[in-house]
Amino acid sequence: MNDSLYIERYFGDVSELAKKISRREITRVINILFRAWKNGQWVFVMGNGGSASNATHFAADLVKTIVGEIGQKGIKAIALADNIPLASALTNDWGWENLYTGQLATLWIPGSVAIGISVHGGSGKDKAGAWSQNLLKALQFAKDNDGTTIGFAGFDGGAMKKMVDACVVIPAESTPLVESFHSVVQHLIVFRLKELISQSKNKKR
Repeated sequence: MNDSLYIERYFGDVSELAKKISRREITRVINILFRAWKNGQWVFVMGNGGSASNATHFAADLVKTIVGEIGQKGIKAIALADNIPLASALTNDWGWENLYTGQLATLWIPGSVAIGISVHGGSGKDKAGAWSQNLLKALQFAKDNDGTTIGFAGFDGGAMKKMVDACVVIPAESTPLVESFHSVVQHLIVFRLKELISQSKNKKR
């Protein structure tokens, strides 16, 4: 296959995949996060590997991009893979499976929102064992402590889809497509939230 055919096939997959993503689940995520903004609830975002980068980007957008002016209130969001000294200490002392629950045990406030991002949704495994078990453990912690849970997954959604309150599944068996669409959908959510927040502020004037 030459470059031209590869490119056309990839973009064709992108186009078809966009039609299959659940609009209902995206709407549910928007509603959860808009409520978190209104109520001043914390949002904790988690992911491993490439999904950790998406988690960082999403958290940054929830804090800053959803508002239009300096001094306006964004969502109190934090990506739990960002503090490298803390993450390495937790992993070294308490194990990789406790990377996120180890932080939530201190940071958690009842009513908070936990977001897990995982290509396989916690299904499958590699040399270190089952994937993303630290995410599933943290999401269960949130559920057990009066929290709301959101998932971004791929493939068939895995275990994550079955346990969270809202789950956007990218129905593709392709890591690059899933990770790319997670970013696309997260931007959709962020800019819809920005519209809703702007509308909310205008109503109060």
